[in-house]
Amino acid sequence: MDHFVWNLDPVLISFMGLKVHWYGALFALAIASGFQVMKRMYKQEGLDVESLDNLLMYCVIGIIVGARLAHCFFYDPSYYFAHPMKILAIWEGGLASHGGGLGAILALYYYKRKTDMPFLFLLDRLAIATAIFGFFVRMANFANSEILGLPTTKPWGIIFERVDLIPRHPAQLYEAISYLIIFISLYAVYKFTNLKEKHGVIFGLFLCSVFSARWAIEMVKVKQAAYATEWAMSAGQLLSIPFLLVGVALLILPFVKKQK
Repeated sequence: MDHFVWNLDPVLISFMGLKVHWYGALFALAIASGFQVMKRMYKQEGLDVESLDNLLMYCVIGIIVGARLAHCFFYDPSYYFAHPMKILAIWEGGLASHGGGLGAILALYYYKRKTDMPFLFLLDRLAIATAIFGFFVRMANFANSEILGLPTTKPWGIIFERVDLIPRHPAQLYEAISYLIIFISLYAVYKFTNLKEKHGVIFGLFLCSVFSARWAIEMVKVKQAAYATEWAMSAGQLLSIPFLLVGVALLILPFVKKQK
């Protein structure tokens, strides 16, 4: 059976010694798309759009710092404890989405201190923007032939020629498609229902859907943390549990309050 062979040049543009990589371009597109979604919601609700400039700066810093530290300390701690200066070498790759999510939440909390908007109100809207952000980031991972799936004989298996000649699950595409569906669903909930008035519900839906998808797709991924190769669950699945629990709590909380 013939399988699709993926061997994209990681460099998108090279001009006079300057190189723009596909990963960087798609990561920038992820940030821009998330920002535009937030901007659209702010305009619809008559909120201060100019204040989003500060939010963008805080979130970009929070995502990158959180994602880098999570990758270093959760996925390859022995290497980075032995070579601490390598933590700063972000250009060599290595960002973990769990840490990026936590970094964005902390950045939003810092931003919230400068506004009078409820924290969960802001998290609901950031969750929608984060879903489309995640779609482009996973497409960047696909362009980079990283976060590989396990070998498969399925007809949709892809050979990542830059890695090996084994057909593998395109785990990056599984996640990208999942996040795109989640984005469309959450935006529809925001646009056409009154659930956005129950602060925290959309964020709870985001956490439950994203990390349920992440949990399931981890089953067909190559385990990224060397210390977890013999474990029943991958590091990604273990790190998803707290986010799932918080998501369930946020979905239940409004109805508990209503009964009281």
